[in-house]
Amino acid sequence: MNKIFFSFVILIFACLASPAQKLLTADSAAAIALKNNFDIRIARTTADISKRNNTAGNAGMLPEAGITATDAYSLGHVYQHYSDGTSTVNPNANSNSLSAGIALNWTLFDGGKMFVTKRKLNEIEALGEIQFRDQVMQTLYDVYAGYFNVVKQKEQLQAIREVIRYNQERVDLLQASFNAGLAPKTDLLQAKIDLNVYQENSISQQAVILAARRQLNQLLSRDPEEPFEVIDSIVLDYHPDKKELAQKLFSTNPLVLSTQKQVEVARLGVSEFKALQLPSVNFSAGYDFLHSDNATGTVRMNDSYGPQVGATLSFPIYRAGNIRRQIAIARLQLESARVTFESSKLQVNTQLQLALTEFDNQLQLLQIEKNNYALAKENLTISIQRLRLGQTTALEVRQAQESYQQSLTRLTDFGYAAKIAEIKLKQLMAAL
Repeated sequence: MNKIFFSFVILIFACLASPAQKLLTADSAAAIALKNNFDIRIARTTADISKRNNTAGNAGMLPEAGITATDAYSLGHVYQHYSDGTSTVNPNANSNSLSAGIALNWTLFDGGKMFVTKRKLNEIEALGEIQFRDQVMQTLYDVYAGYFNVVKQKEQLQAIREVIRYNQERVDLLQASFNAGLAPKTDLLQAKIDLNVYQENSISQQAVILAARRQLNQLLSRDPEEPFEVIDSIVLDYHPDKKELAQKLFSTNPLVLSTQKQVEVARLGVSEFKALQLPSVNFSAGYDFLHSDNATGTVRMNDSYGPQVGATLSFPIYRAGNIRRQIAIARLQLESARVTFESSKLQVNTQLQLALTEFDNQLQLLQIEKNNYALAKENLTISIQRLRLGQTTALEVRQAQESYQQSLTRLTDFGYAAKIAEIKLKQLMAAL
C-alpha cells in the first residue's frame, strides 16, 4: 500500500510539473494555415500581381508624357571655301547646342483594342482571385486531412492500449492457472509473446503519431516540434444534400470557375488581335526649346522655342500575314480553353459522385462495424470470464482478442475515410 501511495504522489507531481499541451481544433488549425501557409502566401502574391496589372495605363488607354534635354559641345577645325573664291579657316571652331522639350503622346483610337485589353485585364484579375481560392481550398483540404489523420492515429493508439489491457489480463489468468497446474506453459508463453507484440505496436504507433504531428505542423508553416493536442475522436455530423450539391457545383467549384474565366480571357485575346486590323489615331503635343552657339558660319547664335501639336493616322495594309496568323492561333487557344472547360466540368462532377458514394459507403460500413465492435467486445469479455472460470481454452481467448483488435482498427479506418470523403465534398463546393 505504501508503494502504491508513493507512486500515486509521484504521478500527481509529474502531471503538475509538465506543461499541458494546448488543444488544437481542426478550425483553429485551418485559421493558422490561412495566415502562415507558404503556398497560400505565394498564391496571394500571384493574385496581387494580376490586380496590380489591371490598370487603364497598362491597357493603353492613358497618354504618355516625358521630358528630354540634350547639351552637345564640339571643338573642331573648320576650313570653308566659298564660290566667290574666298575662304575661311578657324582652328578653334567651337559650337554648343542645347535642346529641351516636353512631349505627350496619346493613342486616341486603336481599333478598340485598348478597351478589349482592359476587359481582359479585369478577367485576368478575377481569374487570379479564383486560383487563389482554389489554392486555399487545396491547402485547407490538406490541413483538415492531416489533422484528422493525427486524431485517427491517436485513436489507433488507444485501441492498441485497450488490447494490451485485455492481453495483460489474459497473461495474469494464465499465469495463475499455470501456477496452479491447470494450464500448460505453452499457453502462458504465447500470451506473453502476444503482449510483447502489442507493446511493440504501441511504441511504433507513437512514432506514427509523432510523424503525423510534424506533417501537420509543416502544413501550418511552423516548427515541426511545436507541441499541441488534438481532439479524442472523429465526429461525423455532416448531412449533404445531393441535389443541392449537384445544382451548385459548377457555380462554386474553383476549377470550373477558373477554366470558365480562361475561356473568356481567350475570347478577348481573339478580339485583341482582330483590332489590329483597324486603323489607329495618335495625338502628340509638346513644347520644344533649342539654343545653339557657333564659332563660325552664317548663323552664330540660334534660339527657338514654342509648342507643337500633331496627329497621326495609320492604317495597316499588309504585315506579312502576321495579324491573320495571330488571330488563327488565338482562335485555336480559345477552342482549347473551351475543351478544357468542358473537361473540368466532367472531372469535378465525377469527383462529386465518387465522393458522395464514398461518403455513403463509409457511413454504412461504420455503422455495421459499430455493431460488430459491440459484438467483438462482448465476445472478448465473455471469453476472459470463461477463462477465469476454466471453461474455455487460451486459443479461444486469443482469437476473440484478435477479432476485437481488428474491429477497433476497422472502426477507426471507416470513421477516418468517411471524414476524408466529407472534406472532399466541401472542397469541391469551396465550402471548407
